[in-house]
Amino acid sequence: MRAIDVKTGMKIPWDVRYSLSLFILLSSILFVCNGQDYGTPGEDGGGGAEPPPEMAHCNGIFMSYNFGSREREYPHVKNVTAQSWAFKSTAMIVNAGREELKGWQMFIGFRHKELIVSATGAAPMDGDYPLDASNGTTFVGSPNTDLKTSIETAGDFTQISANIEITGTLFGVSKAVTPMPRTIKLTNDGWECPAAKRKGGSMHVCCKRNPKFKNKTGLKTKFAPRRYGDLNIVYDVLQSFDSNYLAQVTIDNDNPLGRLDRWNLTFEWMRGEFINTMRGAYTHKKDPSECLYSKAGQYYKDLDFSQVMNCQRKPAISDLPPEKKEDNVTGKLPFCCKNGTLLPPIMDPSKSRSMFQLQVFKLPPDLNRTALYPPQHWKIDGVLNPQYKCGPPVRVDPSQFPDPSGLLAVTYAISSWQVVCNITKPKAQASRCCVSFSAFYNNSAVPCNTCACGCNDIDTDTCNANSNPLLLPPDALLVPFDNRTLKARAWAKQNHMPVPKKLPCPDNCGVSINWHVSTDYKNGWTARLTVFNWRDFAFEDWFVAIDMGKAGPGYENVYSFNGTRVPPSNRTVIFQGLPGMNYLVGQVNGTNPLRDPPVPGKQQSVISFTKKNIKGLNIPEGDGFPTKLFFNGEECALPKHFPKKSSGHRHGISVLMSFVFATIAAFALMMD
Repeated sequence: MRAIDVKTGMKIPWDVRYSLSLFILLSSILFVCNGQDYGTPGEDGGGGAEPPPEMAHCNGIFMSYNFGSREREYPHVKNVTAQSWAFKSTAMIVNAGREELKGWQMFIGFRHKELIVSATGAAPMDGDYPLDASNGTTFVGSPNTDLKTSIETAGDFTQISANIEITGTLFGVSKAVTPMPRTIKLTNDGWECPAAKRKGGSMHVCCKRNPKFKNKTGLKTKFAPRRYGDLNIVYDVLQSFDSNYLAQVTIDNDNPLGRLDRWNLTFEWMRGEFINTMRGAYTHKKDPSECLYSKAGQYYKDLDFSQVMNCQRKPAISDLPPEKKEDNVTGKLPFCCKNGTLLPPIMDPSKSRSMFQLQVFKLPPDLNRTALYPPQHWKIDGVLNPQYKCGPPVRVDPSQFPDPSGLLAVTYAISSWQVVCNITKPKAQASRCCVSFSAFYNNSAVPCNTCACGCNDIDTDTCNANSNPLLLPPDALLVPFDNRTLKARAWAKQNHMPVPKKLPCPDNCGVSINWHVSTDYKNGWTARLTVFNWRDFAFEDWFVAIDMGKAGPGYENVYSFNGTRVPPSNRTVIFQGLPGMNYLVGQVNGTNPLRDPPVPGKQQSVISFTKKNIKGLNIPEGDGFPTKLFFNGEECALPKHFPKKSSGHRHGISVLMSFVFATIAAFALMMD
């Protein structure tokens, strides 16, 4: 049989056709072997596609972003700004310089209300998925946190680069517009990045070392340097065996105003691990069936899972109560068993740390001593505390501990990871405490904002969640919101103020704080602080912190609390109860429950300020009210307005009348 050339019609002998095919095949193999291979993206994010030609001119850290594709999501709407799109994009970071980059941090300045759903080869520093990246977000390496140089790796692209494959949702971009970030840059200390260059759906930048930047003196680290955060969590592996290891979790509160009460910690096991035993803490759920019907039950056939602490993929962990501190099985661990309380170090350094240990069992293929992977997606919260957003665990140099023998020796953890959690400002109607304002020169009190702590559980058909609260007589702040309606209507009628048909919704805050300006004279002024606890439980070792703006340096004294300035600006003062008054009780019934409303737990004190060396201080115009106020570390919602001074007010009698008013009001509050 002979083949026929379709162009010439000539017949090609079979042996010639076979030789020609073999030649083409060998040429293809040679071409593939001689081509430069930069690897392919893997699960670890290393390697990547062939780099752009611009990287050849970069002597530093090269970064690029490429928009891939997008697809219209449901629901389909006509309003372009409200339409959501599912998108895919890729980012790349390459060390094209002569210096190793440890703990790389790549900022991508998203600007189209992007919601990041997943990203391979990296983890977001700002929180967990799905992540609101409307104002941009910073990615860190996971698990490849460091980028070596070509010189020390012989050009191994998997060690000098990382690829990030991003999947998410964006809003409000027409089909004709390519939704690109505002910028991309390296945020590591000592690096400078020019404006990124963009062409179509691609952008790139080359960042270089700042020659004037001086590294902080200290020991060089093998892994990423430890970072500062409001709350620092360290995951140390103390012992390691083929099938299990012993880990220790240390939680440090490093913010002078941060605090946690009854903390709950959650994370996610990524490789099928489970907790066999714990010391210093406990898990909320203990269900052997979750182990028996999982891969753990198939592998550990002889293990008694009824004695296993927890087999959940996302366990919830809490601190033990103080009575468990000396327990031989679950206690006997430093910094444990405080019922989940973490105080600011400025209050009590010994109570600003928590610690617990857990024995972790592993599954194939991680059955060797060096196969150690920390859990991911850490979250921590409390009862009434700041809201924290935690980053991914970053490998750091092993922690050091005093030798247990008592000798002057140091022992090291086998491996350590750090999780940094930072306080986030509560969104509108998402606080857990609120503030009301009043003053001696105005008869009305400005109550807490409507729905200051949320209105999700309220039937808004019966109240208005968006209207301003009604002004109240000061004594109305002493009664629960449900009992204020008659007082509010009567006060509005007496002062000729309009009352809407649909009254504002309550503030729904478990803790409210009244700030009352008591006096104002030439050389100084005073205020009264009252804390109300509307919850049914008490707060132990409570504190209130106030930022008084430019009036803060004038703080002189507090008479029923312990007051401490917060350096370095001294504009913020932290107040806490004196011995015997550090317990803020919960709400109790009135004297006659059928007739009297419940009575909140309360603490109160007068605070004095001086005007010396402070120019332009005007108390009635707002300088006498805090710009920020915190209760137990939680930033409380402030009113939108403060009491105004009447134009007909007589200045000459302000001191006397304010003193009388403050005395009567304080006596009434203390007697209730």
